[in-house]
Amino acid sequence: MQTPKTMQLEILTPEALIYRGIIDYIQMPGLDGYFGILENHAPLISALGPGEITIDQATEANATVEKLADQSIAKKAQDKRFTMNVKGGIAEVVNNRIIVLVD
Repeated sequence: MQTPKTMQLEILTPEALIYRGIIDYIQMPGLDGYFGILENHAPLISALGPGEITIDQATEANATVEKLADQSIAKKAQDKRFTMNVKGGIAEVVNNRIIVLVD
């Protein structure tokens, strides 16, 4: 039996951790256009430009989201797919773990 294809994602602002969960896919705004990350992606560090991050969660509601996020993100994150706007930031991908620092 194969293991589910999932990645661990954390999104942080200078003030707080706003999202932590298990995801299937994320699309982010790079400086030269949007790019997506799937399981087993090569290691990557990328600057992010202004735009929208799209997240496909592995479950319909990651349990930790309510405790970590402000109400607007927690409410949106109850859906399998949700988006959030960012002004810019940095993303790191290593061993199916993604850390995104955003403004």
